[in-house]
Formats: sequence, structure tokens, C-alpha cells
Amino acid sequence: MNQRNSLYLIAISFVASLGGFLFGYDTAIISGCNSFLQEHFQLSPGMLGWIASSALLGTIAGTIIAGSITDRFGRKAALITAATALSLSAIGSMLTPQFLTAPEEAVWISSSRDFSLNFLIIFRIIGGIGVGITSAVAPVFISEQTQPGNRGRFVSIYQLSITLGILLAFFIDWIVLSQAGDEAGVISAQSKGFLNWIFVQELWRGMFGTEIPIALLFLVLLAFTPESPRWLVSRNRPGRAMEILTRTSGRLEAQKQLADIQASVKTEKGGLKELLQPFMRRPLSIGILLPIFSHLSGIAAIMYFAPNIINEALDNVEDSFLGAILVGIVNSAFTFVAIYYIERFGRRKLLITGVTIALFSLATTGLLFALDSSLILIPMLFYVASFAFSYGPVTWVIVGEIFPTRIRGLAASLGTLALHVTGFFITLTNPVLRETFGASGSFFLYAILTIPAIWFIWKFIPETKGKSLEEIEKEWRGKV
Repeated sequence: MNQRNSLYLIAISFVASLGGFLFGYDTAIISGCNSFLQEHFQLSPGMLGWIASSALLGTIAGTIIAGSITDRFGRKAALITAATALSLSAIGSMLTPQFLTAPEEAVWISSSRDFSLNFLIIFRIIGGIGVGITSAVAPVFISEQTQPGNRGRFVSIYQLSITLGILLAFFIDWIVLSQAGDEAGVISAQSKGFLNWIFVQELWRGMFGTEIPIALLFLVLLAFTPESPRWLVSRNRPGRAMEILTRTSGRLEAQKQLADIQASVKTEKGGLKELLQPFMRRPLSIGILLPIFSHLSGIAAIMYFAPNIINEALDNVEDSFLGAILVGIVNSAFTFVAIYYIERFGRRKLLITGVTIALFSLATTGLLFALDSSLILIPMLFYVASFAFSYGPVTWVIVGEIFPTRIRGLAASLGTLALHVTGFFITLTNPVLRETFGASGSFFLYAILTIPAIWFIWKFIPETKGKSLEEIEKEWRGKV
């Protein structure tokens, strides 16, 4: 592979990774909105959990439809659908109707409180659909474009983009809050203009709106992105597949890859029939249970409620926002550990090491909350770091590479669906858990739920580094 091939592959991966960036951004941007939404809409802890988790309800729907879109219409079409949903969600969330201002002073459309709240929830769900599709499709799309020697790194870049999206969202929340100053969230009796309305009086709108330019950029760049060559072969378009493989790998390597892909596709039946074959039982179990275990450790709760959780220990709103930024920095920084070591140490070692550290970090965080210590941020950061170099990237890598081509979209969607269903319940229940059992109890619970994951990884997950997607499939078939 020459430099031109590498640059082309990097460009493709960058565009697909923008979907991950938006995944992370959409996940974390609401963390800064939570306290203002709670006050603005007079929300109970249960309703606050519902507002935050409504997007995850959308991700469940997104992953359900992602498989059929991906395998029938292609990876590119699925990503375009996701980008459109994310763009609509950002616009709709920002422009939710007003209800606290008199109609004659309204900057935007006025409505009742209930209508406004339901409007926001609907557009949060639409955004979640986009997140669900991109989280199921983008890792598959990247893994199908890359070669065995660098596939782990390129798919890990997708996870890095998620962490960078989370970091930027935390940082943007803090900037919007700082710029609004003491008037943040204070509804004026008179209209002071559109920008003052969305970035000061109802600043949660401005936080949501900052996602608009990123989503539109993703949509535009997808128009210039090629389809997956493996999907093209499965749709009897080997000529176009050869063109793309030549641009990403060089002609000689492309010819070999095309022959391997064609031979592999001929043995595949596709659809649920292939998914239910005996040789698929173990990879299907891994593809579903590993994502579930990753979210049972509580990462969604930390990313959606980081300022709220940290504020329980520090009792300072601005410091809690800065603590959330620190969480984002650690999350991004330690993803580089996975990118650097995933092809050196392999998937299994990173997972076992990271999840073991996560267990002790979560337990220590729960203990420090029980002792009313202000040092809770330290073990929490250890947990985030351990997740960032293990569960975070490695789950996406494994789910994107263990399934046959014809059903990869469907199977990866099932794994991503499992992840988002778990994340939905973790996010929905976290405010109630913290109110009922305290932050200490919630972290002890997440630590306990991490224990069976270590056994599962040790017992069932094989090492796949350095193997082509076709070789991995042959091994599954050979074991049966």
C-alpha cells in the first residue's frame, strides 16, 4: 500500500468516524443541559432520566432498522440516513417551542409546557435513531475497508472519535455556561433577541444547537464517500468493488482481496438463516453479551450525568463542569492506548486488563462516596481510563470483525442494539438510583455487574488480531 492508498483509506475512515464523533457529542451534550432542563421543565428525577435516555430509546429503534438498511441498500445509504436524522434532531431540539414567555414577547413559537417537552423528546428520539444507525454501521464500514494488519487501529479510531465528541461536548457546555454568566437560565420579562434567548435565557437550546454544523458536515462528506467493496461483491458488482479496493490497497493486493471476498461470499446464505447456523452461536453470543457487559459497568450514566454526579461531591456547578471536561480528556487520551497497542497486544489482553481495573475503580468510587470524600474524581477517572482502552474501542472492533459479510450488518446491529438497550436502562435509572441509594450505592452496583464480564472475556473471546475477516469466518466454521 503506497502513501496515496493510505491517505484515501484515512479519508474514508475519517468520514465514517464523524458518525462516531456525533455519537459521542450527542451523548454528552445533554450532560450540561440536565440541570437547566430540570429547572426549566420542573422535572422529577424520573423525568430527568427519561429526557436523557429518550435519545437512547431512539438508538434502539435505529439499530433495529440499521441491519436491514445496511445489508439491503448498503453501508453508505445507512450512514446518510443517520446523518439526516442527526441534523433534524439538532435543529428540532434547539427550536423546541417556548412556554415561559408571553406570546407577544416570544422569540419563537409558543406552546404549552407539555407540548414543548414532548416536542423535545420526539427530536431527541430522532437523533437517537441516527446514533443507533451510525453506531451499528460505521465500525462495520471501516472494518470492511481496511486490511488485517491495521483494521484494529482504524476501527479504534472510530471509538477515539466518540471520545473526542464527548470531550468537545463537555467543553462546549462549559463555554456556553461561562459566557452566559450569572444570567444563565434566567428568563427575562422582555425579549432580547434570538442569540440571547438560546445562549443565555434558555442556554440548553444553544448547547443542543452546536451539533447542527457537525451533522451537516457529516451529511455533505458522505456524498463523496465510496461504498463498502465487500457489500458490492455481495450484490454482484465486483467491478466497482475492484476500483475501490485498488484505491485503498493497490492493484496486486486488491486482486487477492477480491478473490478472497468472492470465495467467502459464495459460501454465505445471508439473512437470519445464516445467523442461526450452528457455527454462528459463539460469535453471536460474543456480539450480544460483550456490548451488554460494557454498558452494565455504568459508562452511560457517567457520560450523561457527569456534572450532576461530580457536583454531589464538589457542590459547585462550574467546578463540576470542569470535572466533566477532565473526564472527557482522560476518555480521549486513553483511547490512544488502544489505538497504539491493539495490534501489538491483541483484543483479549486489553479487555481483561481494562475491565479488571474498571472493577476496582468503580468499587473505590463507591467507597469514597460512602465516606463523603471529595476525592471521588480520582477513581472515577481511573474507571474512565480503563473503559477507554478496553471496553470502548475493543467492543466495536470485535463486533465489526467476527461476522460473515452477508449478515455482518444484521449481526452487528443486534450487538449494537444490545448495547443501546442496556445503556437506555442504565441512563434511565441512574437519577432514581442516586436519589434512592445515593451515588455510593449506584457505583457499588456497577462494580458488581462488572465481575461476570471478566469471566466471560477470559472463557469465550478469542484473539483475532492479524486475521482477515475471511480467515475469522473460516475459523468459526472449522470449529463446528
